[in-house]
Amino acid sequence: MIVAAALPLVAEYGAAVTTGQIARAAGIGEATIFRAFKDKDELLDACVAEAVGTEHVLRELASISLDEPLADRLAEAAEALRAHMERMGTVVGALHASGHLRGRGPGAGTQDAQDGADTRDGAGPPPDSRTRSFSALRNAVVELIEPDRAAFRLSPEKVAAAFLGMLFTRSQTPLPEAEAPLTPGELISVLLHGTLNDPGSTR
Repeated sequence: MIVAAALPLVAEYGAAVTTGQIARAAGIGEATIFRAFKDKDELLDACVAEAVGTEHVLRELASISLDEPLADRLAEAAEALRAHMERMGTVVGALHASGHLRGRGPGAGTQDAQDGADTRDGAGPPPDSRTRSFSALRNAVVELIEPDRAAFRLSPEKVAAAFLGMLFTRSQTPLPEAEAPLTPGELISVLLHGTLNDPGSTR
């Protein structure tokens, strides 16, 4: 409850957020925070762990109905993953910018994140944690597309890895202001149908 109340404040104020602000948002007394956490740094580390953890997004992916058409399933997955990466980047970025994560050693309160978390100055999770996170997300996407296994030229594992790779690249690739990144619908269309109007039209 405390971490959930703190997350939007941390995203807005970074390490400058006060425990008084967090207590008011959570509807508790400030002393209650220090019964759960030894100090504000420990609370902020818990916020980072929650922001980069995959448990919430994995639950969302598992809740997508397998009875829906494949493109709709992937669109819902793309939106859930976009929201996850946005929250992770906002929280970690705000804390890094305000100095909380600098020089705090590998991991710095994180547990599993994708590459969306800033890894400079030890702010990001260790590589094995990122690998476990990616594997968990890939497996969740595999379950979503498994009913259509026969329709793919590649294994569901490779399709899921390509889907995640396209999503993560989309979120991190800087583009001129006039060039919008691929929409989730466009990304899914490329994944499922390629970019050629007629796949047999080129040599």
